[in-house]
Amino acid sequence: MSNRQFTFCAMDRDGKEIECVALNFKFNEQTGKNYIVYTDNSVDPADGCTKVFASIFNPDADDMVLHPIETEEEWDFVHSMLSELETESDQENQ
Repeated sequence: MSNRQFTFCAMDRDGKEIECVALNFKFNEQTGKNYIVYTDNSVDPADGCTKVFASIFNPDADDMVLHPIETEEEWDFVHSMLSELETESDQENQ
C-alpha cells in the first residue's frame, strides 16, 4: 500500500472547513456509483474510535461534491470496503 494520502477539505454542519483524508475509493458496478470512505481524524468520545464517513461522489466533476448514501445495498457495499481496509491494515501490521 502506498504512503501517499489524498486529502481534501469539506464543510461541516456549521460551515467550518475541515481537512479530510480519503481511506478508500471504489466503483460499484451494480449501482453505477463511486464511493469514498474518509475520516477527519476526529475521535468519537463515546468509544474512543476514529470517526469514519462514507459518501457517493463523481470523480469526473470539477468540484468534489459528496452525496449521502441512501440505500441498505449501498451501506452493505461500504461495509465491504471497510472490511477490505481492515484486512489490508492487519496484513501490513503482521
